[in-house]
Amino acid sequence: MAEADCPFRGQVELDESYFGPTRTRGHRGRGNPRKVPVFGILERGGRVHCQIVKNCSKATLLAIIEGRVELSAEVVTDGFRSYDGLVEAGFARHHRINKYWDREHPVYAENGVHINGIESFWSYAKRRHAKFNGLRRSSFPTFLKETEFRFNTRDQDLYKFLLRSCRMKPLRH
Repeated sequence: MAEADCPFRGQVELDESYFGPTRTRGHRGRGNPRKVPVFGILERGGRVHCQIVKNCSKATLLAIIEGRVELSAEVVTDGFRSYDGLVEAGFARHHRINKYWDREHPVYAENGVHINGIESFWSYAKRRHAKFNGLRRSSFPTFLKETEFRFNTRDQDLYKFLLRSCRMKPLRH
């Protein structure tokens, strides 16, 4: 089994994010039709997996989580209601951090429970996205996977990595 197909283990952070224009008149928050919902899984100290989803419903997210995260993993999420069924799905250790218990004094970590790793990836991806001044919807999936690849190989020499990859699978004419 390839490393990319292996389930996420250990401490795993789950979160969803929305990519698109900063503001759109008449639409707020999750209901903005111009934003693309993206779901992400991060193994602390390891790799990230993200994918575009049609919505962030409980059924949609649970289908992705069950196929990618080991049941023995320690899962950490925010207070979003789509994560309510994780314990019933067999994940014994599910911790939540309610980031917005008080808008004036937000809490981002409590007793080692946080989702700062996946939030860091979202920040990185959105900074890269901003450099393009927007992308076509058709280009966004490729951009997202490139950003995932760059994040997952951040400790490697990219030139040597690509050279080794080209030697193993040469380009054909």
